[in-house]
Amino acid sequence: MNVVATIIAMGFFVFGMWLMGTAPELADFQAAVFFGGILSVALAVAIPTTLLGHSES
Repeated sequence: MNVVATIIAMGFFVFGMWLMGTAPELADFQAAVFFGGILSVALAVAIPTTLLGHSES
């Protein structure tokens, strides 16, 4: 489960960075795409901190 959540979080992080990098090239929806990138990166950080928690090893 930890590996799957980590891979999903990394996917959200990379997708969010891509959205933030692509936003300046768009004419109409720059702010919405950039904000979507911020939300995606925030979700990528939230997954390991909330869902995975602390390991008891």
